Amino acid sequence: MAKYGLIGDPIATSKSPLLFEAAYKEQEQPDGSPYKYDLIEGADFEASFKKFEEEYSAINVTAPFKELAYARVEELAEQGKGVISGPVARIGATNLLVKTSEGIAAHNSDFTGIVAAIAEAYYPGIVEEFIKEYGDRFFIKLHQFFLMSLSRRFYQQPQALIVGCGGAGRAAAVAAAEMGFGTVLMNRTLEKAQAIAQAMPEYEFFPDPIKDFKEAVKECDLIIYTLPVALPEIEEFSADDFAKKGASDEKVIMEANYKNPSFDEIARAKIAAAEGIYIPGDKWLLYQALTGYPFMTGLTPDLKAMEAALEG
Repeated sequence: MAKYGLIGDPIATSKSPLLFEAAYKEQEQPDGSPYKYDLIEGADFEASFKKFEEEYSAINVTAPFKELAYARVEELAEQGKGVISGPVARIGATNLLVKTSEGIAAHNSDFTGIVAAIAEAYYPGIVEEFIKEYGDRFFIKLHQFFLMSLSRRFYQQPQALIVGCGGAGRAAAVAAAEMGFGTVLMNRTLEKAQAIAQAMPEYEFFPDPIKDFKEAVKECDLIIYTLPVALPEIEEFSADDFAKKGASDEKVIMEANYKNPSFDEIARAKIAAAEGIYIPGDKWLLYQALTGYPFMTGLTPDLKAMEAALEG
């Protein structure tokens, strides 16, 4: 029986087991057992990683282990025992480890989840449509479609603002750039944003100080907010600050935190009044799972069952 789980600390309130078990509720493993998902909680990365190596086929990785897990697979890759795929090397963090015939493979479903969530915001219903047509790698076709349609939706290159440059922020920055957005990086310490921009010159990231947050929100088409706390300026925004620019599309605001959202009900009402689109953290979580679980199991998850579990 294959085993799946999550390492990180703290993770006791994680919704990942709920989503995983809903995704495969109607399916059985080859030995007839149900698909199950464990929380492997603990502050000791070495102990958690060892447990994965000894007992699990694949695991998700959350804070504070994403960078540590990436570094470990990087070491294994040098020994011919690890695989770093896709944008993971550019992000420098992984949230998904899978045992393969080539060694432990590192993936990043923060990245793929963002691609899916943003595409769904601009084209409602497209995720379900592409799953039906393309199966468990639907997000590759989704990404291609979004790039091809970009010039039809925006009269000039759209701009993205990434707030926070931790593991999720770096994934968001690479995802936004790969989707065709000019990308601004903003962090409470500007040096961290500058370091990311210098490390990935191919994306032409623009580091911007946090004091410019309010003005940057007004100017950008897409805002991805990954800080764990709300900046005080969020309370000061008016509906006009969330209005679209000229002939541009609706402003999209996406945030990572689903437990304590930085954009509260009042802020979300202002976004709605400006006809903007708000993507809550649990939607990002859903699409992380939807795009990540196929790497773990080789199966296409049940989107409808996952949505129902999250809403229930």
